[in-house]
Amino acid sequence: MKKREPSSEEQELFEDVLKDAKPLKGKTGSRRKMPKPDKPAPSPKPAASPKIELPPPRPRTGPSGLDGRTADRLRRGQLEPQARLDLHGLTEASAHRALLTFVKGAQARGLKLVLVVTGKGIREDVADAPFGMELARRPRGVLKTMTPRWLRERDLEHLVADVRNAHRRHGGEGALYVYLRKRVS
Repeated sequence: MKKREPSSEEQELFEDVLKDAKPLKGKTGSRRKMPKPDKPAPSPKPAASPKIELPPPRPRTGPSGLDGRTADRLRRGQLEPQARLDLHGLTEASAHRALLTFVKGAQARGLKLVLVVTGKGIREDVADAPFGMELARRPRGVLKTMTPRWLRERDLEHLVADVRNAHRRHGGEGALYVYLRKRVS
């Protein structure tokens, strides 16, 4: 379909309506060009820091206790965690033990939503490392990587209904919501 040219009356009316328009705050005079409809839009550039994606949940026996409305409220940060565990500064072994104890205790007390703070991990660029040390660096963000795995292990998988990144008001990428199953008497 071919676009028609606006009439002089339409053009005059358009200019009259927009004569009092002011640019948005924080915007300089540059205008963003919109992609033409017949050409595909350029694909977005990948994020500078990779996000750690949680593995897909395994099929579980019994009801999970997490419905669509609850998942939506978690995504929006509208549910307050009932307990919190901060793993900052712990070694991998002590963090694993603390997580086991915390989740088992929370489920025994009948809690539904707990927050586990792992931190985002320290990111180093190759440029920050001394010359020749790029290969000798330790991997960072070990707790951020391992915590979701630990929550899916045999010791805890029957207690955990869902694990997802927390809303930014509860720690964002540096924390995890752990939604627990109902306690079976």
